[in-house]
Amino acid sequence: MRFAQLVIGPAGCGKSTYCSTLVQHGTDTNRNIEVVNLDPAAEHFDYTPSVDIRDLINVDDAMDDEELRFGPNGGLVFCIEYLVENADWLREQLGDGDDDYILFDCPGQIELYTHLTAMRNLVGLLQNWGYNVCSVFLVDVQFMVDGAKFLSGTMAALSVMVNLELPHLNVLSKMDLLSKGAKKQLERFLEPDPHSLLGDLENTSSKWYTRHRQLSEAVGRLIEDYSLVRFYPLNIKDEESIADILMTIDNIIQYGEDADVKVKDFDPPEEQEDDD
Repeated sequence: MRFAQLVIGPAGCGKSTYCSTLVQHGTDTNRNIEVVNLDPAAEHFDYTPSVDIRDLINVDDAMDDEELRFGPNGGLVFCIEYLVENADWLREQLGDGDDDYILFDCPGQIELYTHLTAMRNLVGLLQNWGYNVCSVFLVDVQFMVDGAKFLSGTMAALSVMVNLELPHLNVLSKMDLLSKGAKKQLERFLEPDPHSLLGDLENTSSKWYTRHRQLSEAVGRLIEDYSLVRFYPLNIKDEESIADILMTIDNIIQYGEDADVKVKDFDPPEEQEDDD
């Protein structure tokens, strides 16, 4: 069995940093974790990818082509679609190893995950090749410490879950950058009460909320009724936080469940002589 994390999220949410952090954590714990770069516009990262989409196509190829003439966003989408069309290249690069554990570092084009089909088609290929896949949706925690932004991030997470149809984990990245006051406020969002968050909106002078109050309340009821979205904080400077996130994902994709049970031989206890 082979295992994979599809590391996704908006641009600048810390996907590549997350990948390099897990690679280093794997090195420190004698565990092999590899990264595949699927961002055709990436310029640099702190890890060495085992496979790099830029060896197949670069976003500049799509933007500079006289027939295509894509912009940056269209070029990213085209590159992922081109990768899916040339899936044999990716399969050859990945090889046929057993017990692979791979992080797929994806581009920050959010529509690839919320409603387009290219990434879902890629997931289908990976599953056909024997991978247990989990999507890890990263959101910058600094944009999730007030009610309006939290509801927006939650709806984006729901869209990704529905579109990709994968076991899914939402991670709040950049916890190490929060102030102490913001960390205290964050507790409300880890186990959110939609009514309380809507109350925050009601106490503001937002014209949008006044005009669309019923819509906001309907969104809040959706989150509460289905309880589908929960966020897990990640502090990359805290080894325990990193280990907790990795263990949660391992349980989701059943990593290690088929490993052989280690049995240790023990000497039988000595029989005590009867004084009688």
